[in-house]
Amino acid sequence: MFNKISKPATPTPSSPRPAAPAIPPLPDMPAPPRAGSAPAATTPGRGLSTLSSDLAFEGNITGAGDLQIDGQIKGDVRVGRLIVGETGAVEGNVQADYIEVRGRIVGGVQGKQIKLVATAYVEGDITAEQLSIDVGAFFQGRVAQGQRQAPAPAPVAPVALQPTPAPASEAKADVVALKPNA
Repeated sequence: MFNKISKPATPTPSSPRPAAPAIPPLPDMPAPPRAGSAPAATTPGRGLSTLSSDLAFEGNITGAGDLQIDGQIKGDVRVGRLIVGETGAVEGNVQADYIEVRGRIVGGVQGKQIKLVATAYVEGDITAEQLSIDVGAFFQGRVAQGQRQAPAPAPVAPVALQPTPAPASEAKADVVALKPNA
């Protein structure tokens, strides 16, 4: 625990002092710019919009952002990412890239990734590239697996086949007549 070896009181000028280890930034804080480097381009963060549990909304919602629904919506919802909370309910069609359902949806659901959590209740058809349904979730409807749009193949020009003339030596066939022996 204690070391009885004494250290010199003054550091030697030939040995450089070690640099203190850098403390990493918190996960939610951006990293500070380093000296001598160009400032990083700041991208505006998309916040999560929330419709709280004591609100009811009637009408369509569209946008590219993220939305969490804990209240009631009567209308279609089309956003970038959607989370329907346990107290949330949507009566209408839903479309988003990522959809997580913990509450209730009555209507069609369309997205790239759809996850139905154990508390989910969905009545309607689902179209998804990836679908996950936890044990305990209620789902009544049809599922269609949407496929990514593949690039169309280039049209192939039809090749006209022309008969090639056979060489002259093969064109003649030797005919041999067989006569019965009498």
